[in-house]
Amino acid sequence: MTAVQIFSHNARSWRMPPLPPGAARRFKARWRTSFVRYVVIHTIYLINLASPKPELRERSIAAVVAELERAAELGIRDVNTHVGAHMGQGLEAGLARAGEALQIILERTAELPVRLLLENTAGGGSTLGGRFEELQALIEHADAGPERLGVCFDTCHAFAAGYDIPTAAGVEETLTELDRVIGLERLKLIHLNDSRHGRGTHKDRHEHIGLGKIGLEGFRALVNHPAVRDLPFILETPKMLYEDDKLDSDADRLNLERVRSLRLREPQ
Repeated sequence: MTAVQIFSHNARSWRMPPLPPGAARRFKARWRTSFVRYVVIHTIYLINLASPKPELRERSIAAVVAELERAAELGIRDVNTHVGAHMGQGLEAGLARAGEALQIILERTAELPVRLLLENTAGGGSTLGGRFEELQALIEHADAGPERLGVCFDTCHAFAAGYDIPTAAGVEETLTELDRVIGLERLKLIHLNDSRHGRGTHKDRHEHIGLGKIGLEGFRALVNHPAVRDLPFILETPKMLYEDDKLDSDADRLNLERVRSLRLREPQ
């Protein structure tokens, strides 16, 4: 692997204990001598920057700030986050609350050499970020440049939200739309996941590469597209290959090999 995504602490807990003495120094030393070129932190699952409940929203803001501070401590450039859901208060109100929260987060971390990435979602229920227009609205609310605020594109989420990416033509159309609405200069990371459910179902269920509803043609087009082929790609595929009950460690290796088999040596 040359790109990895980590949690900096328990992904289902608000509590972030301080790193043990010397841990950051050892982490950076190991990173320098490894094959890994890119590391990103994923925030905890509890965050809702759009919550109408003031206590939850403030706690979410503090949690993202803490993740950005931890990233700076570890020498990591990017932190990836889900924005949250409007909880029945309406799309515009949710986007306004989350956008204001992002502005606060970036102001509190203005001196840090870190960047926050907003991940697109499957768009189910009141979840924000299923459409590129929603991500752009958040960016406009936050009023920050690409060096502080970027985007992570998740293939399973995009497909579930209705974007047509199982074909080369669909990938081209989707990236063109992303560039038109947000700007490709904001795109810093791709989560590469197949989808267990169909297009537009808003169901966020990741599948092994090529074994879901997106299929190999779409992934081949994406990993070779000149606009994104040099970006870091992260697999969030299942840990068990259930069809032949292979060990957990085999699932990641086989998904990685499948993606690399699709990759051409030279850009198209």
